[in-house]
Amino acid sequence: METTLISTIYSLEPVMYCITQFSPKKLVLLREDNPPEEKNNVEQMLKDTFGKFIEIVYQETSLYNVVQVAQDTAEAIDEEKAAGKKVVVNVSGGRKTQALGALFGCYARHHEVERIVYVTQEDHELIDLPILNFGISKTKKQLLETLMEGETSVKDLALKMGISRGMTYNHIRELREMGFIDQEKLEITSAGKLAVI
Repeated sequence: METTLISTIYSLEPVMYCITQFSPKKLVLLREDNPPEEKNNVEQMLKDTFGKFIEIVYQETSLYNVVQVAQDTAEAIDEEKAAGKKVVVNVSGGRKTQALGALFGCYARHHEVERIVYVTQEDHELIDLPILNFGISKTKKQLLETLMEGETSVKDLALKMGISRGMTYNHIRELREMGFIDQEKLEITSAGKLAVI
């Protein structure tokens, strides 16, 4: 099975190291809109070095919006898995927010990702990161999705979901404990938005 490497990018070395380790047929670079000139130079060096052997494509994403980066990463994973590829994700480069977003996108698609890796800057050591998930049931996910649609009444949430108010309150309490629903208001947090990707 062919491998696709999905990678954040800031400097060349971690990406090149992952290419040599995983021999991907395709490289998907998560990059911001209108990257600075130095980033364009890095991308051009990758194309010049590997472009004849590896398909290199770009996934435009945000630099600071963690939820958007996670969504874009999840979509890239979905696309590669649909094409029958093995997916490895490198979160070594980019801004911390971008690397975290890529990591959370992997957690949203934990069944589709083969490996999540980080390459240390100092000695280029490859570190495998755990492939975790958000640990919520289908019912809790549905509750979060309903909150995202703007529902703010426990009674209406219970009716829409077809469960009792008592069960709805239990799910809300547990989701609050997990940080997915605001402690004061019945609103989804950014962590909750990540959990429903």
